[in-house]
Amino acid sequence: MPRDNTTPLIQSIAKQADLTFRGSPAAADGDNKLAADQHTELLSLVTAVRATDLKIAPRNSSPSSGAAGLHSPPVTYMHICETEAFSMGVFLLRTGASIPLHDHPGMNGMLKVLYGKVSLLCFDKLEDDLSAGHAPPHFEPPLAAFQTASLRRTVLRSVAEYSEDSGPCLLTPLRDNLHQIDTVEGPAAFLDILAPPYNPDDGRDCHYYKALRTAAGGGGTGGKSGEEQQEAWLLEIPQPEDFWCGGEPYPGPVVSF
Repeated sequence: MPRDNTTPLIQSIAKQADLTFRGSPAAADGDNKLAADQHTELLSLVTAVRATDLKIAPRNSSPSSGAAGLHSPPVTYMHICETEAFSMGVFLLRTGASIPLHDHPGMNGMLKVLYGKVSLLCFDKLEDDLSAGHAPPHFEPPLAAFQTASLRRTVLRSVAEYSEDSGPCLLTPLRDNLHQIDTVEGPAAFLDILAPPYNPDDGRDCHYYKALRTAAGGGGTGGKSGEEQQEAWLLEIPQPEDFWCGGEPYPGPVVSF
């Protein structure tokens, strides 16, 4: 389909995201049943976006240091737009910053790096049932009894790096839905689309986790080669004290509906 070159790319992305996700709630059984052509067009548009399209320039930031650095957020967010169907914005990460392991309950998403490089550690959640067949192992250090209800059985799906030349990282309600994002060698920024948006009143709140190490020495972040998957146990935790997200204005083309 020919594209209108007079329309900013980010406007086209927003329109296509709204068309793709509106009226198509996330499927509970895995990958959602979106119209293939709509999803393909959205993926093509997001793949093409660059920092210059949003009037964002790479920053030569360094890890926080000194009195001012202690109060500088490791991550900032530029809000672009939000509808009932999706939200879209840009995350900017300082050198050495990390967005801790977190989830997107019942949501689909696209992450497209605009500059820099990030490493994504992605997990898939398995059933919550802690039955005899899937009883948790012994952890080191041991967990308190009350923490058992906060355990999540998962598999480590992938560990991969993304740059501005990479295609988007995609997530669905059951695939790559839990992930951690770390900068690699310098600052980074990425466009983030979530559908539907976070909404605690509708059961879509962000939860944080940490991977546990078993008494036998197994961990949740080692990775496996080929198609072999590594089981991992995650513990839901409060938002880590060393992570917070600031806000700043979005400098790019205005998106309207």
